Amino acid sequence: MNREPRNAAKVQEPKERIKNFDEVSLGFDEETMLLEADRCLNCKNAPCMKGCPVGVRIPEFISCLKNKDYDKAVETIKATNSLPAICGRVCPQEKQCESLCVRKAKLGGSVAIGTLERYVGDYSLAKGAKKSDVAKNGYKVAVVGSGPAGLSCAGALAKEGFDVTVFEAFHRAGGVLVYGIPEFRLPKDLVVEKEIEELRALGVEIRLNTVIGKTITIDELKEEYDAIFLGTGAGLPIFMGIKGEGLNGVYAANEFLTRVNLMKAYKQDSVTPVYCGKRVAVIGAGNVAMDACRTAMRLGAEHVYIIYRRGREEMPARAEEIEHAIEEGVELKLLTNPVEILGKDKVEGIRCIKMELGEPDQSGRRRPQEVKGSEFDIEVDEVIVSLGTSPNPLLKKSCEELETSLKGTIVVNEETMETSLDSVYAGGDAVTGAATVILAMGAGKKAAKAISDRLLCN
Repeated sequence: MNREPRNAAKVQEPKERIKNFDEVSLGFDEETMLLEADRCLNCKNAPCMKGCPVGVRIPEFISCLKNKDYDKAVETIKATNSLPAICGRVCPQEKQCESLCVRKAKLGGSVAIGTLERYVGDYSLAKGAKKSDVAKNGYKVAVVGSGPAGLSCAGALAKEGFDVTVFEAFHRAGGVLVYGIPEFRLPKDLVVEKEIEELRALGVEIRLNTVIGKTITIDELKEEYDAIFLGTGAGLPIFMGIKGEGLNGVYAANEFLTRVNLMKAYKQDSVTPVYCGKRVAVIGAGNVAMDACRTAMRLGAEHVYIIYRRGREEMPARAEEIEHAIEEGVELKLLTNPVEILGKDKVEGIRCIKMELGEPDQSGRRRPQEVKGSEFDIEVDEVIVSLGTSPNPLLKKSCEELETSLKGTIVVNEETMETSLDSVYAGGDAVTGAATVILAMGAGKKAAKAISDRLLCN
């Protein structure tokens, strides 16, 4: 049996990449892609597919790559996933499809499914968008939010002939894909915008600068559309509630990243520059925290710290992102918890306390406990808080009949994704709270099926 080790994608060297915002991972060239595709055993029961939230037919598309039938590979993936170039870059494949690959343990490591998907997605983008010839079925659907959930829902419905209009609050479509994920992980013009152009080619209309609850209400949408999907995400930052969070130099991670990514604050001629200190503390250890600390390095910070109350094994960020951050000079301050941000008018430091791990909590992770008398200070001039986000309450305030949880997330029927409002569906971070791109896409796709079943089967 073929025991060849997994092929690695080429990457920019750390010393070079911290000087620019160019993409870090360069993917596979054709030769390496074919070598990696050949490692797939084409398992009959395809365990890898069980880990994919959108059900990509993984062995089938890889077989197409082996045969150099790249158009068929595109067709195979896009039957279930409208955004392969994006998913191939940002999905946590190591925790999903690749974690179930039979090669993982003893046969050289899991097949690099994500990098192969990226290759197919990039091939499709290079060919350009093709205008859809699907006949319209006469039904109109409004999709609120152009993030992963909304785009996935819109794409799935457009392929079935629905007349889909996407409403986006910002001046650019893409949601978290454009405001949250840095350019060095997900190029906006080269990847995100081209993926969105492919959706437009399917007939999807996107209306920008439209805030549902302000510009137009859900009730007004219901008068014009046969169904509505709410994919409004979770953009309200969560803070610790400690002393000093109101000082100048304290950012929420999503504000920091939005100004850098969406408003191009990293460019020298930016009209919306962002302050970045020389010594930066990032509180949290998820993917957003990794994005924030790596962005700070590229903006000229000399010392960047990740402050996290648990250990390395408990860090929720992708292993690749943690490794890249360390390679780029980010220092991990583990088993450490902030108790106060120091300073008079602006940040001058952060006071922390040492932690130790106790018994596991409900999530299965060991519960951190304070070590009494272990307080210490770290000299910093900027603090970025990355402890997660919750849904913006604007939608609920504009439509009190929409049922939400105590955390502000939209309550849905888990089978159909329908909300408490008739013909109004929801999915993604607005329902689950902050999660991954691919889980949001899976929810959008699930809602699209429920909408299609209801409207076309009546």
